[in-house]
Amino acid sequence: MKRIKFGTDGWRAIIGEDFTFANARIVSQAIADYFRSEYDRPRMIVGYDNRFLSKEFAETAASILAANGIKVFITKASIPTTAASFIIKKRRLDGGVVLTASHNPPNYNGIKIKCDYGGSAGSDVTGKVEKLLGRRKVKEINFADGIKSGRIEETDIIPDYLRYLKSSVDMTLLKKCRLNILVDSMHGTGGRLIEELLKGTKCKVTTIRSEVNPLFGGGSPEPVPWYLKELSERMRKGSFDIGIANDGDADRIAMMRPDGGFIYPHQILALLLLHFVEDKNMKGAVVKTISCTTLIDKICEKYGLKLYETPVGFKHVAHLMRTEDILIGGEESGGIGYRGYIPERDGLLIALLFIQMLAARRDGIIKIMKDIEKEYGKFYYWRRDTAYPFKKKETLIPTLTKNPPSKILGRKVVEVKSFDGIKFILDDLSWLILRFSGTESILRIYAEASSTAGAMKIVEAGRRLAFRI
Repeated sequence: MKRIKFGTDGWRAIIGEDFTFANARIVSQAIADYFRSEYDRPRMIVGYDNRFLSKEFAETAASILAANGIKVFITKASIPTTAASFIIKKRRLDGGVVLTASHNPPNYNGIKIKCDYGGSAGSDVTGKVEKLLGRRKVKEINFADGIKSGRIEETDIIPDYLRYLKSSVDMTLLKKCRLNILVDSMHGTGGRLIEELLKGTKCKVTTIRSEVNPLFGGGSPEPVPWYLKELSERMRKGSFDIGIANDGDADRIAMMRPDGGFIYPHQILALLLLHFVEDKNMKGAVVKTISCTTLIDKICEKYGLKLYETPVGFKHVAHLMRTEDILIGGEESGGIGYRGYIPERDGLLIALLFIQMLAARRDGIIKIMKDIEKEYGKFYYWRRDTAYPFKKKETLIPTLTKNPPSKILGRKVVEVKSFDGIKFILDDLSWLILRFSGTESILRIYAEASSTAGAMKIVEAGRRLAFRI
């Protein structure tokens, strides 16, 4: 059995191997011990996604938290992860636990810890929880007894959550909007919630893959091109204005153009930043993770906005959202947060804000993106995940940091960043990143260039570089 270790957002493992009821109990007890040490009478929310046994794991976690003197609210049904974060803030709870493996493959499950500020636990909290693992014997009550006694209370948090999302956008503008929208919920907890949010508007919303399917149709519930082929095909064949995809727990987002072309999450981040600055006259700092597009840098430079660059993982973005005046922040994998909300990513809120942007600009997404390209240049992204020899994992990044290549595909390496994996910036502003996933045992290779073909070539050069070490 592997050591239980929290990654970029929670602990995730393969169901039946390391993610077992025995291990989930150990983690839940450690979480209970942590919150009992921080609060006199803690109150917590427990939620879950659509994965295999997520509800049962959630009931187990709730039973352990309640046995340790914590008042527990458990959701009546599966929820978007961010709904739990929102309700923590609204009801002034002390924290929460969400049973989810987010965008990971179907054979994974996981536990995310949420804190009293309505965001994911940082390394300071998860590190303390890890130290408490196995320290105390697990205390657990029967779930049905917990419900009967009131120590565990079932709750429906979705109505409050949806009302808040509507209050965060210009619904007057959206009510006049006549967009034809195709939504791919990827069998996740987003379900038909975008349809619900846009009721009363003139938008037409069609949702695919909204039903619960723990196998997620045979792929991972991750909004990346290779898992969104049905969405792309329907966009090409239909008459839709925009396609929207959310991941397994609906905190991440990606989009499709009417021609079936993929809109990467960091392009969404850039488009929303321009909407806030140009259409809404908003100001503030911006946060992006190391694997986000250079287009963000160009926009910030033009408008004099302070830009922070962090390691991969929304928890780093969330920390700055809590401590600085951040207008918007996001990551390459589809997590985007917005000022005035909780320090959390929310795929449904970002979907509404993007629809608001389309309603305000009226030009259609293809023209909007072409206009941006004319002004700021071409930035195309590619990523490849690959298995990597375990015995070499500890030496790859240190070796490349100590002896970086002087050129990649004939382009000079002008800067090297090594605060999360390693990033090589080339003399034409293209770049390559090699880093190991914080949630899966794989090497991620990212690149950006002035064309998709160029980015793909850089990724392949990165793969060859990694396997030469």
